[in-house]
Amino acid sequence: MTPTQNDIDREMERLREAYEKSVAAGAPRAHHPARDYAPYRSSALRHPKQALVSLGARQNPEAVELASPAFGETDITELDNDLTRHHHGEPLGERITVSGRVLDRAGRPVRGQLIEIWQANASGRYAHGHDQHPAPLDPHFTGAGRTLTGDDGGYTFTTIKPGAYPWRNHTNAWRPAHIHFSFFGAAFTQRLITQMYFPGDPLLAHDPILQSVTDDAARGRLVAAYDHDLSKPERSLGYRWDIVLDGPAATWIEEGR
Repeated sequence: MTPTQNDIDREMERLREAYEKSVAAGAPRAHHPARDYAPYRSSALRHPKQALVSLGARQNPEAVELASPAFGETDITELDNDLTRHHHGEPLGERITVSGRVLDRAGRPVRGQLIEIWQANASGRYAHGHDQHPAPLDPHFTGAGRTLTGDDGGYTFTTIKPGAYPWRNHTNAWRPAHIHFSFFGAAFTQRLITQMYFPGDPLLAHDPILQSVTDDAARGRLVAAYDHDLSKPERSLGYRWDIVLDGPAATWIEEGR
C-alpha cells in the first residue's frame, strides 16, 4: 500500500526523535542526512552503498583536469544571472532577488566560484521534457541561470519564486518551493549541489528531502531569510542565503543523492 502523508510524517518524527535521543546520549551532531533515509523512498533504491572510486587521478592527478570545465569571466554575460530577461516577454509570477555569499569553513570568501541554478516556474513546472506535471509552462521563463562570485564571495540572481509541485514519493506528496544550486570548484569532480528553500513555507515540515537533514540547525541553514534591504522598489522581493562549503557550519550538500 502506498504510504500517505501522515504515514511519512510519523516516520520522519520517529527518526527525528531517535536522532535527538542519540545526541542527548553523547553522539555527535549529524550535519548531513543518512543516504538511505527511508521516508525519501527512492533513496533506498539509488543511494551509493560502496565508497567512491577515484579514476585516473590516483595514478595521474593532472588527469582530472583533462575532463574538467574551464570557466573564465568572458563566459558569463550580464544577463546570465537574471532569469527574468532570457526571453522577449515578461515571465509570470512573483519576481525575487536572491543574494548571498559563498564562504569556506573559516568564513573567508570563495572568489570566482561558478554558481548555476535551476528551478520550476511559478506554477511548479520545470521546462523539461520529463516533467509531466499538468501545470502550465511559461514561454518566457526557462528557469536556469549562472553567475560567478565576486571578490567578497557574493552572488546575486533575479528570478521568479518557484511554485510547489507534486511528486510520487507517497500519496499527496508535494515538494515545497525551492531553487537548486550547483557550485563548481577548480575541477568538475569538485561540483557540489544543494537546494534553497523559502521561509514560512507550510510544506517544509512535510518534505522528506528537507527533513532528511534531521539536525534542526543544519536544516535551518537551507532556508533563506527574507531581507527587505535586498528588495527592489516596484520590482522584486529580496532573500538572503549564504552558503558555507565545508566545516561544522557547512550547508547541506546532496552527496550521493
